[in-house]
Parts: sequence; C-alpha cells; structure tokens
Amino acid sequence: MNASRPEHGLLSRLPEAMAGLLAMAWDEVHVETGAAVGAGAVVKAEGWTFAVELTEAASAGPVAVHAERAANAAKALRKRAIPVVAVPFMGPSGKDSCGRAGVSWFDFSGNAHIVAPGIRVIIEGRPNRFRKRGRPSSAFAPKSSRIARWLLMRSSQAMSQRETSHATEVSEGLVSRVVSRLAEEHYVVRDDRGLIRTRNPRLLLDAWRDEYRFSNHAIIRGHVAARSGDALTRFVADTLSAAKVEHAATGLSAAWQLTRFAGFRTATFFVPAEPTVSLKSDLGFREDARGANLWLVVPNDAGVFQGAVERDAVRCVHPVQAYLDLKEHPERASDAAERIRSEFLNW
Repeated sequence: MNASRPEHGLLSRLPEAMAGLLAMAWDEVHVETGAAVGAGAVVKAEGWTFAVELTEAASAGPVAVHAERAANAAKALRKRAIPVVAVPFMGPSGKDSCGRAGVSWFDFSGNAHIVAPGIRVIIEGRPNRFRKRGRPSSAFAPKSSRIARWLLMRSSQAMSQRETSHATEVSEGLVSRVVSRLAEEHYVVRDDRGLIRTRNPRLLLDAWRDEYRFSNHAIIRGHVAARSGDALTRFVADTLSAAKVEHAATGLSAAWQLTRFAGFRTATFFVPAEPTVSLKSDLGFREDARGANLWLVVPNDAGVFQGAVERDAVRCVHPVQAYLDLKEHPERASDAAERIRSEFLNW
C-alpha cells in the first residue's frame, strides 16, 4: 500500500484509533510506514505487533485483497505479528472476507474484531461516522446492476464489453464505467484480449447483497385466499400467464420452486407495472399489509427479469436474484437464501 496516496489519509488517524482500541496513551503506540516495513503500516504497542493494511473501500473485494496482504506481511515480519485490515466502516461482506482469511479488522467508526493468542478486542454496533451525504455512485445501482447480474450468470466465461452491453440492454458507455469500477474494486479482471470475467463471483455477490435493498422496489401487499404458499404461487402464476402479464416469482416462492426447501406462507411476484383493478379482481387480491400473503412487486429496474426460467410450470427469477431478494423477506428467508446459495451459487 502506498500511504502517500490521498485516499490513505486514514493513516494519520491510525495512532489514535489503535490507542483507543488497546486502552493506551497515544505515545505508547508506535507506527512505522514505508516499503521497508513490508505492510501498509506496522503498529507496535506493549509488546504487540500489528501488520495493518488500510483501505477506504470496505466491500468484499477490496477487503479480501488487503486481508491477503496483511496476512503475508504478518508472516514476513516473523514476530508473531497480528494481521489487521482497517477501514472507515466495516460492512458485513468485508467482515466475512476477513473471517475467511483469518485476519482481524477494525474500523475508524469504533468497531473491531481483533482476536489472537493473548488478545481479544470485540466492539460492535458503533454507527458509520463516514457516511457521505447524497446517494453515492455504485456499480449496483438499479440499471448498473444488470452488469453484475450478467457476470454472475456467466461466471465461468470471459466476454467483451460489447457483448455485455447487448445482453443487458445497457449502453456501452455505462458498461465501460461500471466494469471499470468493478475492476478497481477487484471484482472483475480483463485478459490480454480485453475480455472481462468475474475475479471471484462469491465476493461480487457478497458486495452486491450488502448494498441491495428489496424495499427499494414498489411492493403492493395484499391477501388472497389459499391453502398454502405453494398453492398460492401456482394460482398467481396461472392467473398472470392467462392475463399475459410478464411476471417472475421471487423470494420464498422462487426458493421453493428452486430447492423445495421449507414451506412458506408469503408468495412474491415481480410484475412490470401496478396491477389493474381487473387483474386484482381475477386474483381475488385484497390490499392489506397486516394480513398479506401475496406481494406484487414493481421493480425499480426491469433487469430483475433477466435469466428468469420456468420451474415446474412457474416462471421464477434467476437464483442470483432470488438470493438477493430473500434478504428482506419474512419466515425462513435466511435459511432459504443459504440453500439457494449452496445449490446454485456455490462457486
């Protein structure tokens, strides 16, 4: 890591942060930087040595890269050094990346998970002190996310940006910008021919899930008389098909069709627009958020239909989309998401 780069202004905060975590005075914490130390920074305090890698980007890909660097630096120091990644605010996917690498972490918002022989510092629940005003640019914004979805659906293939543009119905300019962003964050690599592919599909999916909010779609909740979630799913699918309305089951409905895992009550379908009065009548749909067992969802981008396939006479979203959508669903949604991941997204 080159600590002189502007994004590494975190370095100036390092002594104060480490002193606070270790309950020491600032002058008891010594920070060494430069190429000679073999890490972004080496922190020494009361006999402890920490090989610290700092990064402004706290999503799965950048954190995984810096975790590997911290681990290698700690080994090179040969002083029982503890590898640590430091970020402004650590999200769930970043924590997972550190956990898989066996590397400790802390953030400058006051959270930490530093565990090694003789030391245990665990602090959780501190809010993000570095949240920026306004909506930050993201490779996972509604239309931009079509590119991540396409790359995950073709995770073993290398493809051109033009092919990606055509497949996702996104302009080549937007594809170029999003791919550049994904490459900067270590989710995408280019080969000698300029073709792109995912560097690590698992990390790309983790990063997207961190940012994904099912509640950003327009959700119309209501009740339809049905014996079970499966019976309701089939009835809704048949009714929408008969009315020639584009649709795709997601959430628990899709999880059941894909894996037959766990009975459920709440059925969920993406539809392109708010259902008409006539269609609601055909469904026997009564809007009622409290007793709702059917969610009709108008997506914030039509990309959710990409990769949809028919499963046992029910059209379902692609497993990538179903996995993301289950993040904010009730009942056994988290278990269903893990089943989808293990059966369809286990790269």
